[in-house]
Amino acid sequence: MSPNSLFSILLRSPWWISFALVGLFSLAAAALLPRDYVLAGVLGTFPFFAVGCVAAWRQWHAPSATRMAATHAQIQSLPWRGFADLLEAAWRASGHGVERLATGGAADFVLTKDGQTVLASARRWKAATHGVEPLRELHAAMQAREVQAGLYLLAQGSLSDNARVFARDHGITVVQGDALALLLLGAR
Repeated sequence: MSPNSLFSILLRSPWWISFALVGLFSLAAAALLPRDYVLAGVLGTFPFFAVGCVAAWRQWHAPSATRMAATHAQIQSLPWRGFADLLEAAWRASGHGVERLATGGAADFVLTKDGQTVLASARRWKAATHGVEPLRELHAAMQAREVQAGLYLLAQGSLSDNARVFARDHGITVVQGDALALLLLGAR
């Protein structure tokens, strides 16, 4: 689904907005349609009702802002070994096979699931901005192992614009911020 489609926007919005649209469209159907077609007009709001239910379920099960902030603080304070252990536990909990590689290389983990292999590089550097060089190294490791997908997990700092473009163009998914916190919360 396109990230800018109406239903994608509603899934990211508070759940009650979808239900308010159902009420608004139902009232409009009752006021504007002939009596024989009001039921059809009201039934036409069902997709908005379904999206509202999905958004409510997601928001009900999403971690609170306090829990996310605590997870961010924990990520910042962990030593490399603890960070790697949490990542491994999160991936195992989601059904991945995890092989930890020697530290200091371009990739830190090999993940396998459903016959697909992904190389993952987890970085805790305290640099404000990360450049393209570590992504080039990960891409070279992906080519050497004939792997099509890579993960670049960034605990601190941000990626430069060039690095983001490189990652996008070479099949590397960048995981940082709330996405990284959600991944680690999945291990608990």
